[in-house]
Amino acid sequence: MLSHLSIRNYLLVESVALDFGPGLTVLTGETGAGKSILVDALALALGDRAEGGVVRQGATRAEITAEFAIDGLPALAGWLDEAGYAADDGSLILRRVIDAGGRSRAFINGSAAPLAQLKEAADFLLDIHGQHAHHALLRPQTQREVLDAYAGAQQNAAAVAAAWHAWQAARQRRLEAETHGQARQIEREGLTLAVEELRALGDDLARWDEIQAEHGRLAHVTTLLEGSQALIDGLDEGEAAVSGLLGETAARLATMRALDDSLGEVATLIDSASADVAEAVHALRRYAGHLSLDPERLADLDRRLADMHRLARKHRVQPDALAGLFEQFEGRLAELAAGDDVDALQAAEDAALAHFQGEAKQLGALRRKAATALSKQVTAAMHELALAGGHFDVALQATGEPRAHGLEDVVFLVASHPGLPPGPLAKVASGGELSRVSLAIQTALSGVAGVPTLIFDEVDVGIGGSVAEAVGRRLAKLGETRQVLVITHLPQVAARGARHLRVAKQADGGFVSSNIEQLDDAARVEEIARMLGGLKITSTTRQHAAEMLAG
Repeated sequence: MLSHLSIRNYLLVESVALDFGPGLTVLTGETGAGKSILVDALALALGDRAEGGVVRQGATRAEITAEFAIDGLPALAGWLDEAGYAADDGSLILRRVIDAGGRSRAFINGSAAPLAQLKEAADFLLDIHGQHAHHALLRPQTQREVLDAYAGAQQNAAAVAAAWHAWQAARQRRLEAETHGQARQIEREGLTLAVEELRALGDDLARWDEIQAEHGRLAHVTTLLEGSQALIDGLDEGEAAVSGLLGETAARLATMRALDDSLGEVATLIDSASADVAEAVHALRRYAGHLSLDPERLADLDRRLADMHRLARKHRVQPDALAGLFEQFEGRLAELAAGDDVDALQAAEDAALAHFQGEAKQLGALRRKAATALSKQVTAAMHELALAGGHFDVALQATGEPRAHGLEDVVFLVASHPGLPPGPLAKVASGGELSRVSLAIQTALSGVAGVPTLIFDEVDVGIGGSVAEAVGRRLAKLGETRQVLVITHLPQVAARGARHLRVAKQADGGFVSSNIEQLDDAARVEEIARMLGGLKITSTTRQHAAEMLAG
């Protein structure tokens, strides 16, 4: 339930803070005062798109904060906990800040949040029925969505759409296999040749670096052998070998150390160097022992490298990428093999169609059951709304072929007077009748919706008199089980509210602003009287207003 709304520097509103309670709250005001500002601001707090033009003239930013009591919404509490926005006090605070340049930021319980998450939270909190909602009811898609919402079958409808698209994809694969068989055969032959050439390289595909290293050693084995022997000579076997010089140095140092023992550290270093040289000589001899001239092996490696370079140039890749290319070609060949099996593709298409039909039949059963109930409920509501003898019917008409929305079209039929045959809503209902049918449908949907708060933005346009009284009674009854906020121009509806808010324009220093205030009993009488009698309010209109509020 919406418990508090704060609006700052939004359009004509400088600053307003409102508390809300359960039941029916009405919002009234003169034409042009900005009655829809409250709903529009609330929609921004719930994730609607924003523009810099909504910031009040002279201000740098607009800010809207909406607080909700969510103790009775365990699903929302679970969603908040999973998303990291959980609160311990049973409340949810949504905040939106829009700067004059159009940049906006959103917050959930004080933490920054993307707009998409504000919209997800809004789905748990409230429904807004706009003043033009009855026009949307003329579209077949909207009529279908209304029935599915009433049936609680949105997930079923989504599953049907997904199954239909899967069937279409399977059908397209089968058609492509039949239509482009020759082209696919040419592609398969080319890939088969390429795979055979790459497969002929065997393990060499994955050993490019290793083969290159071995080839480099064999190609320069003479140079490596000569270099190894030269190093050995210089270190140990030549006339001026390092090992000999180190030996002579060690002997002389021993003589000197006998005279001065402080040379012991130097002697240790010379001994270590002699040991290192001996180890290096040993390693070089071992390395040279493994080097050998092998012309046949070198020729074999030359051939392998040449083959790999040739295929790399052919496929325009680096040699070390041939192994990955081989796997790619094999995978594509497998796809083509499967794609060329028209019988298998036909079987997959048939299975996808059967799955779609199964899902669509389940959806159809839900729609048929809901259509009967919705027809009765809206017809009863129409009678309450001064359309006595009228009849509303939800017709399900079989489609000529399967569609993404199922196996039937949904058509709303209405007869506004007894004895008239029902016809399509778009062709039969007048403007006022359409508004009343729309309200009947919206309240029927509200009865099955899980959200605790319902907002009606001037859905009573085009009606008056006894019809307006019926609308007021219906909204008040709805307020017995839900929190309802109604923006209205009808005194018959406004008189039914448990709370009454009024929007008024005022000018101050050249600035025009809108102010929203909660009315006490006396102020309500004045406002209802204004709605009844216009600018000239008499004692009679005040008495009438008081009677309406008392009734």
